[in-house]
Amino acid sequence: DEIGDGTTGVVVLAGALLEQSEALIDRGIHPIRIADGFEKACAVAVDHLDKISDTVEFSKENTENLLKTAMTSLGSKIVSKAHQKFAQIAVDAVLSVADLQRKDVDFELIKVDGKLGGALEDTTLVQGVVIDKDFSHPQMPRSVSDVKLAILTCPFEPPRPKTKHKLDITSVEEYKKLREYEKEKFNDMIKRVKETGANLVICQWGFDDEANHLLMQNELPAVRWVGGPEIELIAIATNGRIVPRFEDLTAEKLGTAGIVREVSFGTTKDKMLVIEECANSRAVTVFVRGSNKMIIDEAKRALHDAICVVRNLVVDNRVVYGGGAAEISCSVAVAKAADDIPSIEQYAMRAFASALDAVPLALAENSGLSPIETLAEVKSKQINDNIHTYGIDCNHRNNIDMKKQFVYDPLISKRQQYLLATQVRSSEMYFGLY
Repeated sequence: DEIGDGTTGVVVLAGALLEQSEALIDRGIHPIRIADGFEKACAVAVDHLDKISDTVEFSKENTENLLKTAMTSLGSKIVSKAHQKFAQIAVDAVLSVADLQRKDVDFELIKVDGKLGGALEDTTLVQGVVIDKDFSHPQMPRSVSDVKLAILTCPFEPPRPKTKHKLDITSVEEYKKLREYEKEKFNDMIKRVKETGANLVICQWGFDDEANHLLMQNELPAVRWVGGPEIELIAIATNGRIVPRFEDLTAEKLGTAGIVREVSFGTTKDKMLVIEECANSRAVTVFVRGSNKMIIDEAKRALHDAICVVRNLVVDNRVVYGGGAAEISCSVAVAKAADDIPSIEQYAMRAFASALDAVPLALAENSGLSPIETLAEVKSKQINDNIHTYGIDCNHRNNIDMKKQFVYDPLISKRQQYLLATQVRSSEMYFGLY
């Protein structure tokens, strides 16, 4: 949750550490000593990552480096055929909500939503909020301009006694009186809303058909059954205040937006509302399209990872190089450090170095290359040429320099992968003793 990407790297490294641990235990080394050795090796690897990291420069006008990093994250995902567009969306979304001076990104202002239909390439970034609702009455206008929103989390209905009660109606006249009372109260509520200057009501609860009809007659568009998270996002985006009690509604609590429009999708005519030109222009929504639910869900996860990668670079713009280059360099550094350890932990440190090789081995195998031969060749070139950017040429471009291929990983993401994998393995060790 903290980093948002790199889960596969953690799993591969943790699995390799498990295999190495088993071999060391079979040789009679105590699990505590193995865990201590792994922690020492992890500290060496993390320190080495700082040494081999490079800084990437970017700004709101020059996003090329951010784009390349996002494309690296998306290259292994289901959206790889549209990875350039998704990378651009991820970069634009983060920069829309980022404070580059403070190096801070407010994730609460980014919403990722989706709808069946269309292709992945139809995915768009909306500068505003998209909610999966439509106007409550089919005869209400399809769009509202210069919007003043009343954001209600209270029911839009006449007040009711708070204690348990029972109402007996024994005649038609009494029923008509009740109906007239309700109609009068609804009209009073609508009048009060309009007096504040509101021309759109967003309500977390529903309201009955009588109220809905009266809202339409009084030319007051409304949206009902809007979920809690969407209500909060609308309030943030429009600089409005959520109103929990109808009596508290005032003009100062209204949100503002340039336009609220209803859009239809595909042959099913599914409808959604788009709130644009919000008072707080930083709020954005990524609207994912796809042919089925599985593709949309996978695309959402891929976008989340890419957005997190871009966010990580905004927070810390240092990177290491992908394609297993960082793992190979750290493996060499850890193995070298192990030679200076006189205690038995040196065996665990060498095992950690071997475990790091699991990442480039997996990359080579998945790319159709000979894993052991490819790793030996790249590692030899890294050592002989003293160039830490050499990695596995997964795309078969006849170039093993990941810097030239623009394959980046954020430093904080890679560092966290090593720390998490080591913690997982150490926890397994300690739990196994009890």
